Parts: sequence; structure tokens; C-alpha cells
Amino acid sequence: MNQQKSLFANLKFDLPAGLVVFLVALPLCLGIALASGAPFFSGIISGIIGGIVIGMLSNSPLSVSGPAAGLAALVLGAITSIGDFSLFLCAVFIAGLLQMALGLAKMGGIANYIPGSVIKGMLTSIGILIIAKQIPHAFGYDKDEKGNVTELFPFGQEDMHELLQPLHHIHVGVFLLCLLSLLIMIVWEKPFIKKRVSFVPGALVAVIVSVVINEIWISSGSALAVTNEHLVQIKVAGSAAEFFSFFTLPDFNGFMNSTVIVYGVVIAIIASLETLLSIEAVDNLDPQRRVTSTNKELIAQGVGNTVAGLIGGLPVTSVIVRSSANVNSGAKSKLSTIIHGSMLLLSIILIPGLLNKIPLSSLAAILLLTGYKLAKPAVFRNFWTAGKYQFAPFIITVLVIIAVDLFGIIPALSGKGLLVGVMTGIVAATVSILYGNLKNSYYFHSENHQEGDMINIRLSEEVSFLNKAAIRQTLDHMPEKSNVIIDAHNTKYIDYDVLELIKEFRDIKAPLKNIRLQLVGFKEAYNIENYSHVQSVH
Repeated sequence: MNQQKSLFANLKFDLPAGLVVFLVALPLCLGIALASGAPFFSGIISGIIGGIVIGMLSNSPLSVSGPAAGLAALVLGAITSIGDFSLFLCAVFIAGLLQMALGLAKMGGIANYIPGSVIKGMLTSIGILIIAKQIPHAFGYDKDEKGNVTELFPFGQEDMHELLQPLHHIHVGVFLLCLLSLLIMIVWEKPFIKKRVSFVPGALVAVIVSVVINEIWISSGSALAVTNEHLVQIKVAGSAAEFFSFFTLPDFNGFMNSTVIVYGVVIAIIASLETLLSIEAVDNLDPQRRVTSTNKELIAQGVGNTVAGLIGGLPVTSVIVRSSANVNSGAKSKLSTIIHGSMLLLSIILIPGLLNKIPLSSLAAILLLTGYKLAKPAVFRNFWTAGKYQFAPFIITVLVIIAVDLFGIIPALSGKGLLVGVMTGIVAATVSILYGNLKNSYYFHSENHQEGDMINIRLSEEVSFLNKAAIRQTLDHMPEKSNVIIDAHNTKYIDYDVLELIKEFRDIKAPLKNIRLQLVGFKEAYNIENYSHVQSVH
């Protein structure tokens, strides 16, 4: 009873916040289903699960979960590769089980072991993929629900007039609604509007305006009118029994399918990373600075995804757009996310006919803007200015994911670009670290030093085998008759190989070059004595 009271203690704050999050989530759930090549109903199901199921289990007071734009490209590739949505649901179920296992194994800190440049590269490439996949819907040249930018460009056709063929299929009304939706959302972000009507999301305004304009076109018989093939198509139930028949059950044969299992693992990894990054961001936004248990969050997300897999939903993660809207709307507890999920459930029951009036191009506009925010030029510029050791893993991650998932350069890996790109990015980051260690501050150009110079080499706290090559290179380039001090006062650990290297320099190389050497600050545990012996200079 006390728990129930505490849940509703902030109802006056959480109810309006839940309404705002619902208004933000509704078009996003439909848009992400569109980008994923999945039934629209599945996007709403995931929004409901993210709000109600995960909302009840999560210990994050302000995070909101639901279908994520960041998984859209992966889900599209998975459904395409597996070939059947009911089989794909088994992959979602497997991902949920793995997430629960990660949470129980206290692996909530796993995101800390992946370089930020790689994670940012993954998110940037997701933005590019979203944009590419939505261009056909923006023009009305969407030959299937999956959408692919390459549909607009018949590569390989020798006859040049073929390049203009898609222009004959572009629907002017669809394109105008997309442009209008983009314009509304961009203007809505301007301070002079945002400050006055921050409680109304621009995406919802764009959708409503598009629906109204299209209804006017239809009633007036205009050639611009957008027909059913370019509108949202959700089944409308005539009874409760028919409504429950719309839920898709998984084909349990998928548990014996290796492709399904692989995608289950990939979804678990990417969904967990996205959730953990979102949770960290939301905790930073929380005015009360409450800290979410990442292990408990993974368990909650795992339960949500197992339920989604069982009833026909898309993969669910904690999502930053809806979560930040929740925070900015003044939410105080997780009741707001439960309210938003309940409203999504009511919308699919009470107003499915109204949802079916939404143009796909309006949803495409929402996703185009989402994709741009993930992959805007400033992201590339920031990593470029951060230096080559940050830029290299970032751009390699982006290029690999785009090459695999957009252009399909390796057909066998189609749809697995995110995992391949992240793994490649981690390798690139590791190589960058090794290369950076080789070129660190130990190395110097001997021509910059002259006979008799005092050269002070201060060792860092941790001197590992990774530093061996750099230290060897430095010692080998010491000029003859120089004064060298190797200072170990700041060290806590020196690798055995590095110690042997220093001993070799002390006993062999320094005397050969008539170098005056001092070893200072070396601990007794290193088994190397502090040394101060001035060699005679000839």
C-alpha cells in the first residue's frame, strides 16, 4: 500500500509529463517500425512494453524505453536476412534472455570498455543509414515497406536515360508533405517557439498538419492527394478477440536457426550498449542526481525484450529522445513512463483509424531529422580536431558499417554491419593505442640534443610492455656524452621487460656512448638499484 502511495505521490507532475512523452513517442514508434521494415503494430507494441513493463521493473526514475532508431538498420537487416518476421521474434526473445544474463552477471559496466570514438562512430553510421533508408519514403518511390536509397539509383544500367526513370515515379504530394514536416520541426526547435510551446513536440505538430492537409487534398479531389499505399496501415479491430489476433507469435523453429541466434546475440549487444549510454545521459539530466543501477536496468530491459519477442514487438532500449522529453516536462518518477505506455495502448485500441491517416513521408521526415542529429557534420569535425588517434577508429567504424549495410559489399554480412563495424572500430582503436605508445613522449630526435645536454626521462605511473618499444627507441637515440636521468619516483608498476631494458642500457649501452647516467626513484621491489655513476669522458 505504501509503495502504491509513493508511486502516485508525484501524479500532478508525472501525468502531464507522461502525456508529453506519449505525444513524442507515438510518431516515433510508427516511424521506427517503418524504418525497420516491420509492421506498424509492432512499433506500438514495443512502446507499450517499454512504458508499462520496463517502466514497472526499471529502477531508473526518469528513463523512457521503447523501439529505438539506433536499432532500425539492424532490425531491417535481420528481418531481410531471416526472411520471416515471426522467426525474427525469436532473435528478440534470445536478446532479452542474454540481457537478463548480463544483468545477473553484473555486466552493467560493459559500455565503459568500448572506446567512445567507436560508440560515436556506430551512432553516426546509424544516422546515415536512417537517412538513406527514408529517402524513398520521402519521395513516394517506396516500392516496398523496407525502403532503400539505392532504389532511386539503378546502378549498373548502361543506358543513361534509366537514371531519370525514378523521377517519373516520385509523388509530388508525398514529397511536399515531407518538406513541410521538416520545415515545421526545424522551425519548432527555434527558441522563439520552443520557449512558448515546449510541451507540444514538433514531430506531433508536423504529423497533424500533414494529416489535415492531405484530408483537404482528398476531399477536394486534388492530384496531390496521398493514397493508402503511402499512409500508415494498422489493422482496425472490430472486437476484443480480433484485436488480440493482431499480435504476432514467434515461430519457435527460430531457436534452431543459426542466423536467428546470431542476430539475437547482436541485438543483445547493441541494445545493451544503447541502453547503458542512454541511462548515463539521463542520470546526468536528473535534477535530483539519482543514480540508476545498470545491472538492474539490463535485467528490466531483458524482461521487456523477451515479452516483445513473445507478442510481436520490436527490440526495446532506453531511448534518449523520449527520456529527455520526460525530464524536460518535469517528471519526478517512473509513473510518467508507465502513463505514456498506457496512453499508447489506448491509442491503438481507440483511434487506429486516425493513425491510418498519417502519411509515411511525414514519419520519414521525423526520421530524416533524427538521422541528421546523429550524423551531422559537427560530429565529424569534432573528431577530426580531436586528433588522428580519435578520428581513425571513428571514421573506420562509420565506413565499415556503411559499406556492409548500405552498399552490401560483403553479401554474407548484410545486416550485420553494426557488429562488424564496432568490432573493426575496436581493433582500430587498439592499433591507435599501440601506435600512440610507440610515438609517445619518450621518443625524441637526437639531433635536437647536443653533447653535454641534461636529459630527464620521467616514467609514468604504469609502465607496461606497451611502452617497451618507445623506451628502447628513446634510449637507443641518446646522444653520446650526454647526461641522462631516468626518474621512477611517480611509478607504481614497471614491467619486467622494461626493467631489463633499463639494466641493459645501464650496463652496456650507456658506457659505450660515454653517457653519464642516473637512476632515481626505483623501488626495492623492482630489483634494480638507484644508480648515480659518472662515466669518464674521453
